[in-house]
Amino acid sequence: MVKPNIHVKKRIIFLMFLFFVLTIILVVRLGRIQLIYGDEYKKQAFMQWSRDISINASRGTIYDRKGKKLAVSIKMDTVVCFPDDVRKLIKSNESESEEIVQEGWLFNVLNKFRVEQPSIIQSDELEDEESLTPEDIADILSEILNMDRDEVYDLITSDSKYVTIKRWITIEQATQIESQELNGINLIEDTKRIYPYENFASQVLGFTGTDQEGAYGVESTYNEYLKGEPGRWIVNTDANGIELPYEGFEEYFEPVDGLNVVLTLDEVIQHYAESAVEKAYYDNNAKSATMIIMDPENGDILAMASKPSYNPNDPRLPFDERMATEWNSLTEENLKDSWYDLWRNPAVNDLYEPGSTFKLLTAAIALEENKASLNSKYYCDGYVTGIESETQIKCWRYYNPHGEQTLAEALQNSCNDALADIGLAIGKDKFNYYINALGFGQKTNIELNGEAYGIVNPPESMKDVNTVTQSFGQGISVTPIQLITSVASLANGGYIVKPRIIKEMIDEDGNIMKENETEVVRKVFSEETCQDMLYIMESVVSEGSGIGAYVPGYSVGGKTGTAQKVINGRYSEDMFITSFVAVAPTYNPEIAVLLIIDEPKESYYGSTIAAPVVGDVIEYTLKYMDVQPRYSEEEIVKIENSYVTVPSIVGLTLKEASHIIETLGLNHNVTLDVDGEIIVKNQYPKAGTEVIKGSVITIMLN
Repeated sequence: MVKPNIHVKKRIIFLMFLFFVLTIILVVRLGRIQLIYGDEYKKQAFMQWSRDISINASRGTIYDRKGKKLAVSIKMDTVVCFPDDVRKLIKSNESESEEIVQEGWLFNVLNKFRVEQPSIIQSDELEDEESLTPEDIADILSEILNMDRDEVYDLITSDSKYVTIKRWITIEQATQIESQELNGINLIEDTKRIYPYENFASQVLGFTGTDQEGAYGVESTYNEYLKGEPGRWIVNTDANGIELPYEGFEEYFEPVDGLNVVLTLDEVIQHYAESAVEKAYYDNNAKSATMIIMDPENGDILAMASKPSYNPNDPRLPFDERMATEWNSLTEENLKDSWYDLWRNPAVNDLYEPGSTFKLLTAAIALEENKASLNSKYYCDGYVTGIESETQIKCWRYYNPHGEQTLAEALQNSCNDALADIGLAIGKDKFNYYINALGFGQKTNIELNGEAYGIVNPPESMKDVNTVTQSFGQGISVTPIQLITSVASLANGGYIVKPRIIKEMIDEDGNIMKENETEVVRKVFSEETCQDMLYIMESVVSEGSGIGAYVPGYSVGGKTGTAQKVINGRYSEDMFITSFVAVAPTYNPEIAVLLIIDEPKESYYGSTIAAPVVGDVIEYTLKYMDVQPRYSEEEIVKIENSYVTVPSIVGLTLKEASHIIETLGLNHNVTLDVDGEIIVKNQYPKAGTEVIKGSVITIMLN
């Protein structure tokens, strides 16, 4: 026996060492795979042999302050497809064709040699049920879903693992699809967002996209809370990605529905505002109209409406025929811009020069700084003097100056000359201090997206002429929400209160999960200043330019505003923004109201086109809120003189009845030229009812 030499021994030792090192490496490698990366590899393997389908959660409901549903989500099925399962049919059909060919060849050979052999093809009992082809599935689905057949075929035979064919189908369509038992086609539970009031508070609510993500409005700002957590449907598959047919190989995780949001809006008051802005929009052929109604005590937005608006159920539809005509001539890019403009909320996104409504704040600042009092006198000669200006600044009634007037009369007359003197007395530094304190040039942080800051001139860049123009609302740009928030401070004792559109969030059982409490930002004016301003504001409506907003028994206080629009850096001669701001009742303010009409085409004075609209809304709203009117003695006399007690005319001749009714200042409904001997059989209203003069009494002759 030959002994191994030293070289052989070395080789054996080297191979043993190499084997040992490789073993160690393999052990370490296996250890890393199992102990360190085991969970990750398990996850990847699970993903390869399972299908994970996301199930949308139901978005939370959006309610008004009294529980009326403004946005809801409803359960609807969505049709989905696993193309792997459909493509399997193609391979299966090809295999079956080959098998039939082979069986046909074998049958012919056996028949030739007359070998007795049982025929598989001719056995009805063993024959498989004929399966549908992808073309068949496309035909069936396209007919049920009213879709293009080629589009459906492309979807179900695509290279994707999972595709959505159609979302939100009807119950009838779902029933038809289930009855077909189509291979690779499934129905999953889905939700669709519905806005039951359609074109209503749309700029506040916003809308959702096809992915159920919020876009614009509360749907966007509170999307995180509304959308909930999606569920999952996990289906096990084989190596080819085809769903296993056995039970117990799937898991379903319920989605967690979103929280419900309760707005501060009141659906009834919102309807008043919607009707008012629509009337203002159409009556004045305006570019737009916007109204905000606020509770001055807590900053709650009771209504916020703008026209034109949109239907959140289909936000790309034009508002009216006028808009449809304009859109028809637009390019695709410009059309998209028009959509974005329509979806914006002018109440928080748009800037404008407030004009004479700002004079209220100028007067309040002067009172607070003791630069003016109710007894102060101002003289208007039609022109502003004593300042350097490139152009002559004049009062709107320069052709017939107001002459001497008190502070209240200056506001009643909306006199630019008087307000210029007040602004100069305040001074630019103190003016700027109050501008900042009132929140101009800053966001109010209302819970809506896209809020603008406004534009305020810094004091270092201001001259006397800038102070003068700012005093009567020019040279400063504000948002509607900023203006009504600042004017509301005159009605609540001098406090700037953060405007609030979200009251609280609740779960499905009504439990409060998060509450937005009233937030007082700062105190700006004293109680005395506010009382003086409420007196002045009431006089503007009862005796001045705001008389169109007068409502008997409710002591409305307000101010008109008409401002030239700035176009390309210059004030336009024929484009205006008309507005009216008001609080009521002045003895205990419950609401503050702002109406803005952008580019009215005919009359542009706030006293004639804005004040009456606000007056109507105030009357409807305070009556709805059950605020009892307080009539002055003069109002009581007017009211008593305007009512008439309906007389009894039953049994009288038509001629006698007509004479009595007309003598009392009433009208009747009979216009036929009939014989005076015809007897009145009945009447409405009944005798003894009190009605306003001019009311119609219905006479029944048979």
